[in-house]
Amino acid sequence: MLTIALPKGGLLNDSIQLLKAVGLDFSLFLDNANRQLQIIDPTGRATALLVRAQDVPVYVEYGQAQLGMVGYDVLREKKPAVAHLADLGFGGCRLSVAVKTTSPYRSALDLPAHSRVASKYVNCARDYFQSLDLPVEIVPLYGSVELGPITGMSEAIVDLVSTGKTLQENNLMELEVLFHSTARLIAYPLSYRINPYGLKDLIDQIRAETAAIAP
Repeated sequence: MLTIALPKGGLLNDSIQLLKAVGLDFSLFLDNANRQLQIIDPTGRATALLVRAQDVPVYVEYGQAQLGMVGYDVLREKKPAVAHLADLGFGGCRLSVAVKTTSPYRSALDLPAHSRVASKYVNCARDYFQSLDLPVEIVPLYGSVELGPITGMSEAIVDLVSTGKTLQENNLMELEVLFHSTARLIAYPLSYRINPYGLKDLIDQIRAETAAIAP
C-alpha cells in the first residue's frame, strides 16, 4: 500500500484538500478528537502518516513513505536525498533576515562582522551569510526566534515570514529575503523509479490538479 507523509501545522489542511481532490480522503486528521497518527484512506489505496514538518523528508528519504508534502524551506534546510516532483502552490511564505526597527541596519551587509544571528534555519542562514562573505555567529533557536534581537542576544534573525504581522508586533523589520517557499511534493527516489502501487499515476493526478487550481 502506498504511504504518504503529511505535515502537521499550517500545510496540513491544504495537503488534505489536494489529496481529497484526487480521490484520497485523510480528513480524519483534521478532527480535533482524533489522536491517530496513521490512517488508511477509505478506498484502501493509501495510508497517511501525520508527522512534524521537519520529519516529512526523513520518512521519505528512508523509504517509510513513498510520497510526502512539505515546505520548500524544510527541503532547503535539511537537503534530503529525495525526488522533488512538484510545486503545490500553497503555503506561500519567505525566509528573511530581520532586525529591530530601531537598529541602524538597512541591509544584511550593514551587519557588523561576527554579529550574532538567531535562527532555527541554521544551514540556510549560514549558507546565506557565507554567500555574502560576511562572517556571523549563527545562534540556534527553536522557539520564538523574535526574542533574539528583543533581548539583545542577537543583532538579527533569519526566520519565515508570511504576512509580516508577527515582526511588526515585535518591532522588527525585514532586511532581505533569502528565498520564497511553498509546499512541495517529494518522493522516495527508488519508489519513483519502480512505480509501486500506481505511484506515477497518482503523481500525475496531483500535478494536474495543482495546475488546474493555479492562479
